[in-house]
Amino acid sequence: MTEITTLSQFLATANTQFQIYDLGRRVQNIDMMAFHQIESLVSPYPYPIQGHALFAIVFWQESQQPFIWFIKLPLDEQGLLSPAPRQQFIKMILEALGRDPTQALTDEQQQQLANHPFSFKPNQQKLALFNALVRKQLGQQASNQYESAAQYLSGQIPVDQWQHIGFQGLADVCVRTALFDHQQELINILPTAPIEVQAAICECLEHLTLTQPLADAVFARFQQAPIEYKGVFLKALASHQPFSQEAIASLNKQNQLDDAMLITIAARNWNALKDDTTRKIFLEALAKQSQSFFNQVFADIVAIPSLRNALLTDLRNPERSAQLSLAIGGLFKAASL
Repeated sequence: MTEITTLSQFLATANTQFQIYDLGRRVQNIDMMAFHQIESLVSPYPYPIQGHALFAIVFWQESQQPFIWFIKLPLDEQGLLSPAPRQQFIKMILEALGRDPTQALTDEQQQQLANHPFSFKPNQQKLALFNALVRKQLGQQASNQYESAAQYLSGQIPVDQWQHIGFQGLADVCVRTALFDHQQELINILPTAPIEVQAAICECLEHLTLTQPLADAVFARFQQAPIEYKGVFLKALASHQPFSQEAIASLNKQNQLDDAMLITIAARNWNALKDDTTRKIFLEALAKQSQSFFNQVFADIVAIPSLRNALLTDLRNPERSAQLSLAIGGLFKAASL
């Protein structure tokens, strides 16, 4: 019998279909070919966060409700899945389930799987967005909160009567912007809705790819928002690299790149840091923070494969400021301890 060494092998052996979603930085689908390369330790995990891969596996057999596993696995220094924990997880699954992950479980098996050391629980916002994406991708109906959220956004419910609109419903609408007039409804309501509603919409949009009209509306709100809410709209622009870069440049010009804003950029808007000018702005602002904060944030973003080479090159950039040079020196000192 063939030894099972990857999750894909296990799920394929059980004749299930499956999809993979990242739940670390942004809730997003991971291409199946890319996941095979990640599992085979050929490619680094593309969205590492704090040294780990946080992802969900959604799997199902025909006519069955899908099963979901939330998995957190450590990464090595190259960003690859650490082989030993990965094998430990697969061994544990095989011992609990045999070769059929869709079988009915005993209470003991359910307890064993619920409490394994590689599970994690996403926060409520990510869970709602994930649920909305999975339902849409599998052709299922939206949640029972969808209708009231759609009615609110279309103006059928007064704009100040938002307290009973569920976040799950807003997530359902946001992943379905191509249906009905949802995109235009979002664009229309953003300038007039209470800030709590604007923030909730943005918490959904930060995980999605914005169309240009929707990005235009969010960026307009970013420009008009007071500083305490600019981070909300910045995160919502995560998928739009040009607007993210422009927003970061604007914050820098107004001396508003504080620690909270820098964390926002590292966590959600990291794609903007692929731009040399934006990355320089970010690093110079980061160097104004404490040494421990600099070290922590730099270690987090340098682990992102798409940024790694550029950031390592920046460490040797002769044109960096004296303050950034000092911070980099402190980084090297901490690394050598």
